[in-house]
Amino acid sequence: MAQASPDLMAQHRMTQRPRILVIKHGALGDFVLATGPFKAIRAQHPQAHITLLTTTPFAGLGEASGLFDAIWIDDKPKAWAVPRWLALRRRLRLGGFIRVYDLQTSARSSSYFRLFRTPRPEWSGIAAGCSHPHANPQRDTMHTIERQAEQLAGADIEIVPLPDVSWLDAPLDQFSLPPRFVLMVPGGAAHRLEKRWPASAYAKLAATLAAQNLVPVLLGNSAEDDVLAQIGEACSEARNLCGQTGFAEIAALARCADGAVGNDTGPMHLIAAAACPSLVLFSAASNPDITAPRGPDVGILHEARLDALSVSRVHGALRLR
Repeated sequence: MAQASPDLMAQHRMTQRPRILVIKHGALGDFVLATGPFKAIRAQHPQAHITLLTTTPFAGLGEASGLFDAIWIDDKPKAWAVPRWLALRRRLRLGGFIRVYDLQTSARSSSYFRLFRTPRPEWSGIAAGCSHPHANPQRDTMHTIERQAEQLAGADIEIVPLPDVSWLDAPLDQFSLPPRFVLMVPGGAAHRLEKRWPASAYAKLAATLAAQNLVPVLLGNSAEDDVLAQIGEACSEARNLCGQTGFAEIAALARCADGAVGNDTGPMHLIAAAACPSLVLFSAASNPDITAPRGPDVGILHEARLDALSVSRVHGALRLR
């Protein structure tokens, strides 16, 4: 007897449970803001097999959430990489998906709608011709939380919780933390320096906090080493954890910290979602009405130029437990 092809066998297995695809590539702040929608989608489809299509940096977060049955990596092929596009099309078509929630809603993710055969799966997003379009012409002026909640309401998901990273944790013994400390996130994208409060200002704030027996704990990656080193040199009490913290460690630190202050950058979304009292500094380069971190205790200072933001004003606005 002839053996069924691997593709046919895979398709047969996929018919056993409804198949759902969620698309969310990143970046970190956007991914954290999408954790509420992820939870809502799982609640709406408790028996479904749900696949997350994401990028490599966020695959671990998706897996750790426990909300997905499979994680697929999208290497986001260039337009000219025809074999990779064909491979992506084949994978999507063989996925057996009955519904797709496009939470990225970019031109790229919307283009994936056309990769499916007709009849295409139900699709929540902004792809032309999709079954559940988010057609609000003001969607781009809405905060991500409200925008995605409205999008999902159009796909019959009425309750969307706030960002939730309660599942993200890590041991902290290796850091030998002081009893009281404040997290500082003074970095950010190297090509968006206008989104950074000056390192000299963070250094002065660090010294002020240290005088209050609140140890500044500096977070950042290797690309921000110079900024963190400058603060550490100016404030000997500061603890520099540059390059020592992944997403899980940041969330765990946030749960123990007295508070946090930082620029408009991804780790502040994690910290705020982990329920740490947070103060986030915004320049004219971004709009907190659209992109601000959300959590139970988040404050915003918005100044056109961050170098005009005084240390005393930031210190006075700090939110502490």
